[in-house]
Amino acid sequence: MTMSRAVRLVLWDVKDTLLRVRRSVGQQYCEEATRAGLTLSPAEVDTAFRRAYRQQSALYPNYGIAQGLGGQAWWARVVRDTFLQCGVRDEVLLDRLAHNLYHGFSRPENWEVFSDSERTLRSCASLGLQLGVVSNFDLRLESILHGYGLLPYFSFLVTSEGAGVAKPNPDIFRKALQKCGLPAASVAHVGDSYINDYLAARSLGIRGFLLDRGGGEGSAQVPSEDRLLSLDELPSRLKQNAD
Repeated sequence: MTMSRAVRLVLWDVKDTLLRVRRSVGQQYCEEATRAGLTLSPAEVDTAFRRAYRQQSALYPNYGIAQGLGGQAWWARVVRDTFLQCGVRDEVLLDRLAHNLYHGFSRPENWEVFSDSERTLRSCASLGLQLGVVSNFDLRLESILHGYGLLPYFSFLVTSEGAGVAKPNPDIFRKALQKCGLPAASVAHVGDSYINDYLAARSLGIRGFLLDRGGGEGSAQVPSEDRLLSLDELPSRLKQNAD
């Protein structure tokens, strides 16, 4: 069945919309540290990671593209700072941990796809909709999606590292519109962030859907017709809009 529809393309956020980190960052960092002969507390590492991530994001937003860093160098700073806070001082070991973790998180075993993700992508494709990605992610995203067999669903990926601009800046959505060649009125976007996804997309006239798996940020401010409790609700919502 092909829809005679206003919406012809659906853009997708990825992290915490289609997939999430399988275990806590503290646990996964500790596993790598254990392989290197260290014994650390996952809770301590998780706290240190959050502090390092916030600091690097403030100093070098969007993987430090504007300062000449890029994803791998930016994540190396986060990893090194995390373990430095936990008392690791060996420079060679810090570099090895950063290298291994960067490449480790490009593999699908460190991520978990939500149970409704592929089912919904398949349903949208069966309706004749094009699908694309707009995500505040680094260049590893393609290999992660490929590892889970999700990459063929998408006509294109726009990552914040590749685009040089991050949500909620609407320019990242403009780049997606340029790629698909469609007007904003023919495009919908699905994501879990009220500011980065819902409001940013709507600022350009893109139809926004906020995924609200558990009463998240801004959900009370979003009309019920734009709020999804599960991705399974999306195909029927799109069909209703086309009627």
